Amino acid sequence: MASRYLTTRRSVRTRRIRWLAIFLGGLIGLIGYYGPWVPHKAAGLVVIGLDLAEYVKFIPEFASGKIAFRREVFYLPSFAASVGASLLASRRVLPTWSRWLIAFLAIPLALAMLPPAWNPAILLLPEFRLQTAAIACCLMLVPGAMLLRGAPDRPVLIAIAMLSLAAAIAPAWGFVQVHTAIEALYRQPLALGWGFWVGTGGFLTTAFISIAEAMRG
Repeated sequence: MASRYLTTRRSVRTRRIRWLAIFLGGLIGLIGYYGPWVPHKAAGLVVIGLDLAEYVKFIPEFASGKIAFRREVFYLPSFAASVGASLLASRRVLPTWSRWLIAFLAIPLALAMLPPAWNPAILLLPEFRLQTAAIACCLMLVPGAMLLRGAPDRPVLIAIAMLSLAAAIAPAWGFVQVHTAIEALYRQPLALGWGFWVGTGGFLTTAFISIAEAMRG
């Protein structure tokens, strides 16, 4: 009886550590996302990952369609982190207080996708409808996560892995597409900021851990 109890406790502790590792990977990714992707000595010329979705609209090559992709790819880290936080909050193996905290974090992560100087009318404009839909999806999933408490770990892990891969690859690809154009605007060569590397690495790490845990079964 005692042996079974100890085995159960070890199993719970191990599962908590694995979910914590996924959380920390995503947190590192977010630190990079909010770090400088376009570095510069002048603070006013530094561009973080979050701001790239609006910033690229003012790049001539992007505005003319010469460089073509959806600017919303730069919101994928916020979207993935918000949805991922709600999915993590659904795991009953985690302490209740941590689940509430993680669920709460999903809200500001979703609202980070709001356009600057927004109002309800702006959110309904064609330019911002995709953002609005993404925000609404994230906010609805916060209470909806309670319905996922009984879901097995594997589909949740796969969902987090897919979201993390998208959050790592799509913004990095988009940034590489516009990097030369940004250098032309700054009239100087620019290294990829540490935020780019930390953000991409953090979300890739989260995806790797999630896939490994899903395969573990």
